[in-house]
Amino acid sequence: MAMRKFYSEIRGLKVSEVPNHVKPMLSIDFVKNAVKKGLDNYHAKYIQTSSIDPLYHVCFGGMIFSYLVALPEERRHLEHQQQHAKEHGGAH
Repeated sequence: MAMRKFYSEIRGLKVSEVPNHVKPMLSIDFVKNAVKKGLDNYHAKYIQTSSIDPLYHVCFGGMIFSYLVALPEERRHLEHQQQHAKEHGGAH
């Protein structure tokens, strides 16, 4: 949704005008305000309405995070297994 809004804002600009339009969006204050606004919207949508969705967000977020943390180790393990199979001429 935010990307669509951003795209619609810059779509009518000339290429030389884009950096001047984007530069203020990269400031610390702009990012802080955007995060604060997002948290306020989340609070109003889920917390104040006593929704169960934040629990789902934590559970699924935790699963995704643990998968991403374990991914490098799993890739190393798979690569080692493939190398071992190649060296010994068989599939394990």
